[in-house]
Amino acid sequence: MRKPVKATIIGAAILAAASAAFLTYETAMAPFHPPSREDYPIQGIDVSHHQGDIDWSRLAALPNVRFAIMKATEGGDFRDRKFAENWRRAGEAGIVRGAYHFFTFCRPGRDQAENVLATVPPDRATLPLAVDIEFHGNCGKVPTVDELADELNAFMDTIRGTFPDKPIFYVTQEIYDRYLKGNENHFPKHHLWLRSIAREPQQQDCGRWSIWQFADNGTLEGIQGPVDLNALCPTETGLSGLFSEKPED
Repeated sequence: MRKPVKATIIGAAILAAASAAFLTYETAMAPFHPPSREDYPIQGIDVSHHQGDIDWSRLAALPNVRFAIMKATEGGDFRDRKFAENWRRAGEAGIVRGAYHFFTFCRPGRDQAENVLATVPPDRATLPLAVDIEFHGNCGKVPTVDELADELNAFMDTIRGTFPDKPIFYVTQEIYDRYLKGNENHFPKHHLWLRSIAREPQQQDCGRWSIWQFADNGTLEGIQGPVDLNALCPTETGLSGLFSEKPED
């Protein structure tokens, strides 16, 4: 992901240092070989308006696009201008859909939840709502563990009546280590979506994570320019039931 639309200069030095360390971590492990479909048979993409006009019918014909998670909202008021079109057309193409919200550290969780409720159509046949939690492109605030947990719990309390499934938390390794690791009881129960484009996630047992974002520069027929690529953990039973077998090309 890492394509939010807003940022402030407050705390810019802290965030710049965090981003630099994150990029160093991601590039230090190269070269990296993407996961094979033999090992990770269910793969997909995540997109936003940055991908422009998408040919969803062409994507649906590709064996490595089994799901698409698309940006819907950010903060308390931003709505991705391509979300409604992407949501409709991906559904028409038969691709398993999911929506994601970019969680800003500078708006109350309840405000952000109201933005989601006004934007994302509830549908039990789709992936659970994903929540993008990262420093890159966020506002200047660096919350404590308790502060972030409080706002995420308020967010979930507000949307739970409409989106009852446990959410998917998209995190970088830095966010995982700083907030979630060892503090799981502070946060809402969730599926884990890890960004790790330089190597396999450090949590090698994929029973501990559900989705792995392994590339941010993928190329696919139907999308002009780079796109994020992801793989579902082969032993993920909570989400895999959404996927029917797709014939090989």
